[in-house]
Amino acid sequence: MTLRLHTIVASTRPGRIGPTIGRWFHERAAAHGGFDAHLVDLADFALPVYDEPHHPRMRKYEHAHTKQWSESVAAADAYVLVTPEYNFGPTPALVNALNYVYSEWNYKPAAFVSYGGVSGGIRAVQVTKQILTTLKVMPVLEAVVIPFVHQQIKDGAFVPNDIQVTAVKEVLDELHKWAGALKPLHTAKG
Repeated sequence: MTLRLHTIVASTRPGRIGPTIGRWFHERAAAHGGFDAHLVDLADFALPVYDEPHHPRMRKYEHAHTKQWSESVAAADAYVLVTPEYNFGPTPALVNALNYVYSEWNYKPAAFVSYGGVSGGIRAVQVTKQILTTLKVMPVLEAVVIPFVHQQIKDGAFVPNDIQVTAVKEVLDELHKWAGALKPLHTAKG
């Protein structure tokens, strides 16, 4: 069974390092062999603050940006959210993107690659998990945490430490188990 994984870069601000971290993880996901891996950048969707007149559960989208985002979210069997921490919470772009659609997220697992200062973004992860469970997404325990991330950027590339390299495999293995188990649920509901 081929499972589609979307590694989603959750920061959209100018000067961000999210794409650097996202590319690093995506390359490992593609090499893992358990997924049809895709790198997704929220900035590419240019989602305004939620602007649909109907509740997302109805899936009566009027705007092209919403339809494109809906298709992207629906296409995946699992997600990895690559996210920094803003004021102990998730990025506004990520919260907005999560809220844009509803059914497309249901019955799929998600993991995190978080980065930042001393906390490595884990406070943002904890807040985001609450949103995910409301969307019927299963957040897995395994994660890649990158504290003091700027110390690991060398010549424009992310250089992981041994703990982070080991964590990638653990994240992907666990996501694969959950994605395989949940696929019949999200496929059956349409």
